[in-house]
Amino acid sequence: MLGRRAGRVRRDRRQIQTAVLGRAESEEPLVLPLEAIELDAFRNLHENDSFWCGLLLGGCGGQLTTKLYTDRVCHFAHHPGPDGQPHICGRRARGISSADHLYVKSAAAAWFRNRGEEADIAFAQPNGAPVGSLVDITFRHRRLHVHLDQALDPVWDDDGIEPVLGMSVPVDRDTLIRRWYVHRIRLDSEGTARRVKIGTEAFARPVEWFELDTCTMTERGLSTPAVEKIIRSRTSRPAPAWTAGRTRTAPDAELRAQVLLRQLADARKVEAVVVVTRLCGQIADVTGAKEETQVQLAAAVADAGRWLEQQTEVRRSLLADLEAAVDAGHTQRVRTLLTHVNATAGSDRTEEETRVVGAAADHVATVASAAAERVRTLLEDLRRLPRGLAAHLLRPQVQQLIQAAAEVGRLGPRQENQVAAWKARAGLSKPALAQTAAPRPAVVQPHRHPQLHKQVARRHWMKTSCPRCRVGSGQECVVDDGSRSRQVRHVPHDERLQPIIDERRERQRNQPKPPPPWQVYEVTCPDCGQGADARCTTPGGPHRSRVERAKEFTRLRKPRPETGAEA
Repeated sequence: MLGRRAGRVRRDRRQIQTAVLGRAESEEPLVLPLEAIELDAFRNLHENDSFWCGLLLGGCGGQLTTKLYTDRVCHFAHHPGPDGQPHICGRRARGISSADHLYVKSAAAAWFRNRGEEADIAFAQPNGAPVGSLVDITFRHRRLHVHLDQALDPVWDDDGIEPVLGMSVPVDRDTLIRRWYVHRIRLDSEGTARRVKIGTEAFARPVEWFELDTCTMTERGLSTPAVEKIIRSRTSRPAPAWTAGRTRTAPDAELRAQVLLRQLADARKVEAVVVVTRLCGQIADVTGAKEETQVQLAAAVADAGRWLEQQTEVRRSLLADLEAAVDAGHTQRVRTLLTHVNATAGSDRTEEETRVVGAAADHVATVASAAAERVRTLLEDLRRLPRGLAAHLLRPQVQQLIQAAAEVGRLGPRQENQVAAWKARAGLSKPALAQTAAPRPAVVQPHRHPQLHKQVARRHWMKTSCPRCRVGSGQECVVDDGSRSRQVRHVPHDERLQPIIDERRERQRNQPKPPPPWQVYEVTCPDCGQGADARCTTPGGPHRSRVERAKEFTRLRKPRPETGAEA
């Protein structure tokens, strides 16, 4: 048994993207840049720091080093063992999101501290949940349970606990209707860190996202600007509940019947399956009403029963469409269908339904994470282009930027403004295309000259000669101010560095189009050993390690498997 488990860990080739600084017990996380051009600057910045496979990341506590590659993503790696053999580590979560619980704790602590408040923040592990699945924040007499994955079901019936859901955690439409709104959390990559955003989701409303600094804690709980609008819009109060202590006279029975019929009609309008089922049971218990009313109630229940049967078929069809969209890699359709499924099939899911929804959520998260990295890289590349470049020369890169932004789903306000500005400069925005006269230049942020010497390692530019000061390879650049002092410069000339960067960029452009994302059930599970097309042995969906492996295969652009076997 032990040998089989050790062999499974040894074959685990997932690359480590997160670490902690200073020591194994540290709570200070960081994310390694994926591109070689960014890793040089990262190494300079952390020249005197040490990186560790943190215990709070589920790691072994060993020290890590950085690995630079130009043909695949850069990553952390363990130092080899004393015998020179590769280090064996059983850490499950290794991707960009594997340190999100540390970023959430850090952001929450700073948020409370800036308001002169204190809160207890812990990484709770009820029922043996993995560390990082649940962040428990206790403030005065209220608690926030931040669910970053689906390992634990949110608690909705405890007034002292308010769940905050990660992007992959579903919520059914009946819960949204009953609670008016729920909060979500997402983390966006910014360089070697992750930034927390809080979203408010309500029935028939898109999720509205806000910076953490715009949120507040009230007696009601966590509040965002969207919460106040939702509360103001809910002007109608729910009908009073029927109390068992009241005498059921005929007028009371008539009133009760009319209230239930109205509630049933409202529930069907918003397709609240659970509410309709419950109301049908309550209508069946009504006694003492007039014969005409009893006939009306029976007809309403019969009609609702037929409607529920139709909804079951709708639910089955939605899940089939969702699975087909995931298999085909149609990300936008997956997003749309996932929203409908979470609303209509959010409760009482079967194991198979849970598998389909989990695979869809993983697909969206993987594509969005990769697209966010592409947006950031493309924006950096565009900022380095010469000023005044003709619009037609900008368009190919700007079109790539637009496509990547669409795959992210929703950008932050700053990146949205940058994308809009580049669309205008390239003549791709609607107002610019509609004009017949020459378009006015877009207002963009002031151009900052890129620090090229931070993008190219010394070992690379020292192999070349400098076309400006004309020193040969292996020599430092000198000041070319017309004098003969030949004073050595602190940094090489840009003319010496730019060809190296241009060559790298050309290699990246010529790389083949990445294959579609790996699906969870195309890889072998490191935990339970289930092979391709076989579900994990847990009732709650695939193991987290299997999800991370699929994401890692996608990042590494590993070739897709042959039918029925992992490549």
